[in-house]
Amino acid sequence: MSARRVMAWYGAWMAVLAGLFYAQPGWHIPLWSAIGLSSAGAIVYGLFRYRPRRWSPWFWIIAGLLLLSFGDTLYNLMTDVLHQVNPFPSPADMLYLAMYPAVTIGLLGLSKAGAASRDRTVPLDALIVTAGLGLLSWIFLISPQILNQDLTMSQRLVSVAYPLGDILILATVGRLISVVPFSPTVALLTVGAVGLLAADVMYGLVQLHGYWTVGGPVDLGWIIFYSCWGAAALHPSMADLTTPRVVKPREMRTLHQALLTLFVLIPLAVLIVGVGQGRLKYPMVIVAFVVCTVLLVLMRLFGVINSYRGNTIRTSGIRASNAALMSATTVEGVTWALKRTAERLLPPGSDYRVAMVMNDGTAPDLFHPAPTTMGSRLRFTKSLPPDIAAQMGDFEITMICPLALEDRPTGDPHIGMLLISSDENSLSYLQLPMELVAAQAALAIERIMLSNEITRHNSERYFRTLVHNTSDVILILEPDGGRIRYASPSAPSVFGTAELPGKNLSQLVDSPHHTLVAGLFRLAAAEDEAVDTADWTVLRPDGTTVQTEVSCRDLRDEPTVNGLVVTLRDVTDQRRMESELTHLAYHDSLTGLANRVRFAERIGQAIARADADGSIVGVLFIDLDDFKVVNDTLGHEHGDRLLRAVGERLAGVLRADDVAARLGGDEFAALIEGAPDAATIDDVADRIVAALAEPFTIDDRLVSGIASIGIATSADARSAPELLRQADLALYVAKGEGKGQWRRYLPDLHTAIVERLELRAELDQAIAGKEFTVEFQPIVELRTGFTAGYEALVRWNHPTRGRLLPGEFIEVAEESGQIVAIGDQVLRGAVAEAARWQREAGTTSVPYVSINVSARQFRTPGFVASLHETLAAEGLPPHQLMLEITESLLLRDDDGVWEDLTELRTTGIRVAIDDFGTGYSSLSYLRHVPLDVVKIDRLFTSTIASSAQQAALVDGIVRLAHTLGLQVIAEGIERTVERDLLSRIGCRYGQGFLFARPLTSEQAISFITEQKVAA
Repeated sequence: MSARRVMAWYGAWMAVLAGLFYAQPGWHIPLWSAIGLSSAGAIVYGLFRYRPRRWSPWFWIIAGLLLLSFGDTLYNLMTDVLHQVNPFPSPADMLYLAMYPAVTIGLLGLSKAGAASRDRTVPLDALIVTAGLGLLSWIFLISPQILNQDLTMSQRLVSVAYPLGDILILATVGRLISVVPFSPTVALLTVGAVGLLAADVMYGLVQLHGYWTVGGPVDLGWIIFYSCWGAAALHPSMADLTTPRVVKPREMRTLHQALLTLFVLIPLAVLIVGVGQGRLKYPMVIVAFVVCTVLLVLMRLFGVINSYRGNTIRTSGIRASNAALMSATTVEGVTWALKRTAERLLPPGSDYRVAMVMNDGTAPDLFHPAPTTMGSRLRFTKSLPPDIAAQMGDFEITMICPLALEDRPTGDPHIGMLLISSDENSLSYLQLPMELVAAQAALAIERIMLSNEITRHNSERYFRTLVHNTSDVILILEPDGGRIRYASPSAPSVFGTAELPGKNLSQLVDSPHHTLVAGLFRLAAAEDEAVDTADWTVLRPDGTTVQTEVSCRDLRDEPTVNGLVVTLRDVTDQRRMESELTHLAYHDSLTGLANRVRFAERIGQAIARADADGSIVGVLFIDLDDFKVVNDTLGHEHGDRLLRAVGERLAGVLRADDVAARLGGDEFAALIEGAPDAATIDDVADRIVAALAEPFTIDDRLVSGIASIGIATSADARSAPELLRQADLALYVAKGEGKGQWRRYLPDLHTAIVERLELRAELDQAIAGKEFTVEFQPIVELRTGFTAGYEALVRWNHPTRGRLLPGEFIEVAEESGQIVAIGDQVLRGAVAEAARWQREAGTTSVPYVSINVSARQFRTPGFVASLHETLAAEGLPPHQLMLEITESLLLRDDDGVWEDLTELRTTGIRVAIDDFGTGYSSLSYLRHVPLDVVKIDRLFTSTIASSAQQAALVDGIVRLAHTLGLQVIAEGIERTVERDLLSRIGCRYGQGFLFARPLTSEQAISFITEQKVAA
């Protein structure tokens, strides 16, 4: 049943009872009891139907109604049944009087809002009105009772108590009207209280001037009281009286001011009129009312002053909060500022909780339906979403302040909600200032959001520009890794078509790579960062293929992407070049056979396999006996054609698993694997000798390709270098015994002494015949790739062994003293070439030349003077020359050496310590010896990428050199990873095969010219 219908039935019921009460005076006892009980029963029904927050105030009102009803019933029984004549005072009067405090407690409970307990103006205004009405009641009701000589003292006290009770109810009703927002329940309670007051006043006047009779107008006032208070509990607004609510500040209107002024002046007017007429009775009572009124007015004034002081404090706190909000750059900063504001505004020691919920869909109950007001409101904490309620602590009530902008461009004015939980009194105290702060917080958050949005748009434009202009292809796939959702504008350059969205990526990749596609997706989903790249072959619509390098990132958890991001780079040319470079690195460019590096690798692998299966590995060194004659008589072109023909015939003799190689010049080699014994390898040597003994036809000319062969087997050697050395020794034996023969290595026929004697003799011939040449290896600046200098490297064009590197004869030359003559030839040749570079390439930006000087050569008397003469003769500036010395030169405290080094550096010649760290590695001379450069041996650089210990050692050497003001050059750089790591460590210069192999003088001058043009 609806509330309206319930109230209609209740009104009809009370009207029927009232009509019967006036129509049937003889039934007035049961009817009057029914009226009182119906009123109490209506309140009980309302409590169970609407279940207000607090039931106790209504229980007190029910108790007051029942006391009044029982009192009336008892009084009627005493007069009508027991026929007592006007029993006054009686037990019924005690029930009547007990009704006033019960009703007063109930009304105070209903008006106990959070703001009321702190707003002192409400009870003070009610007391001022009560004082005025109390004085009037004293004059017209109370004092006549006291002056009535016909009444006993008990009768007088009871008569005075009634108007005092009415004044008490009047004060509490006035408080209720002032504190609680007007509602039907408040109106009904007010009308009922007025009816009670009117009935009591009329009853008092009747008591003074005549007897009261049942069924008169006095009973109508009490009927109105019963009916209205019962109806007040039946209206749904009865639950709102005790529901937490935000109490808006009261404005003191003109009518309110006039009424207060009137009630303040009543005691003064009564005092003045009474004194003027000379009929003032009980003047001290009137003076007491005047004094009370003055005190109440003063308290009201002091309350206004305190309120102003509190507003000043709150204003200061709001200013500080506004400053913090203006400086906040994040939503977290705004939340912190709001918490600080609540802490400033609350009384010291108050407990509270502050939270901010954004309108981002995480708490739809707070925003849907949208709040109808921009003001704050109170809610029971338990009615909030569970996760938010947990943040609010154990407080019963939470105040919600909307963070809203009415003219927000996005349409929805609500940015978020500020939630503050505390006790009800503290929340009422925070209500107004937090509403103001919430408005500023909304502006701050909107500013932050707009700033972030601008930044995001700028970032999007920046990255959009990058994506549209990059050559890499960026694809975004659906979360399942299947169809393409987005392809960057560069996609047609790789896929040959722009119609990629909607297609499956696996269909665009060559079938052998389908498993790689799925595997890359799995790795991307399993990794936190980008996975290793993979190589895919992309099939274009025209049938061509593109080699691509692919990486993948799993961004399915990113709301802005929600998919797999695949990046492809066209590496077709790069892979082709890598393949060509790899082939060139391991194969001879003239014959296509394996080169020395590849041959050495295969020997090591073959030995490892032979150890496992017990077979024998054989190495054959093959040297053409008459190749020099062919070059000298027919020319190098015919010599090259002969070398290619020899390579083809050699490969044809060997098995498919065997390896044929050209080691350099006219030197070839063969690797025989899996031989059961040495005799099998000897048979291969016989076949090769026989095959090469047959003349070659070149340009219709018969050319001899007869060769000598040296054989070494793993039966006598356990490592690749040892096999090569033994095969080389066997080759020398074979060549010494005549042409077209082979010999196998025998340990007792070859000793180190013989080798060194032979080599020493050959060195004498080489020095006399000036068989030494100089090649130049670039010294490169690692970060720019620019050539800073060239290191002069000696090469021995051996008449039989071909081009020999320094490692093959320098040690013998050092021991025999021949190094001085060799070094002098190299120094003069290198200085002459460097001077020619300067003349031909120009005087600016020409690389310097670096020359190795042995300790024996440096200590030769007159070396420094001879060096200056050479520089002057060739016209090479001293600063274009750097001398590389070994650590052995610095082992002895030779004052002459140190003086020579100092003199060289004084003239501008730089000095470098070569192969640092491979000798005695004494660090003391770095601090004392006049040096400019430290060269790190390739022993360190070759393992720097694979050994953390070596990397740390090189890093220490570089740091030490920089501390001492020395430059660092790293030797033997062959891989980009070594170059990059050395560059990061701080090594500025380096040299090695990564940049260039040793160049001839002509190649060097071409290299200089190309770099100059490029620069």
